[in-house]
Amino acid sequence: MDFEIRPWKKSDAKSLQKNANNRSVAANLTDLFPHPYTLKHARDFIKKVNKLKPPTILAIDIHGEAVGAIGITPQIDVHRMNAEIGYWLAEPFWGKGITTEAVKRMSAYAFDNFPVNRLFAKCFGYNKPSHRVLEKAGFEVEAHFKNTLIKNGEIHDEIIYALWKENFFHNLKKS
Repeated sequence: MDFEIRPWKKSDAKSLQKNANNRSVAANLTDLFPHPYTLKHARDFIKKVNKLKPPTILAIDIHGEAVGAIGITPQIDVHRMNAEIGYWLAEPFWGKGITTEAVKRMSAYAFDNFPVNRLFAKCFGYNKPSHRVLEKAGFEVEAHFKNTLIKNGEIHDEIIYALWKENFFHNLKKS
């Protein structure tokens, strides 16, 4: 399926609210991602991320509609050569390879535009589709922490995936 990753626009607020306001999406994200997701949440989010220079959180756009988000969070201090990658996609688009391709594109963007040599992603142990996305994008399991996270009153494992810059570009040359 054709899609693009692009900066957020003010006009994305309604589609962001519509696509983010989904219990299944929120179930796989941190508690900082609100549910229900209101139009005010959408407007505040777009205003906040548009201040980031260079952009680090981008919209996943299908046919002009913002249907998800993908971003990196460069780390600081002794961790400054690392960035966390995170993403979500509206449920109607799950299972179509969009997220895997978006992670690959965002990884290239991160390695090309930021002084990082490692990207990492944190996943709930139960989120097997996200594990598959990361593995297909070249990430490898780096750590498995038992009973570390709490979501909706339940304790869960946390899986840390990582992708190293040299591996990413080496694998690109091979394909």
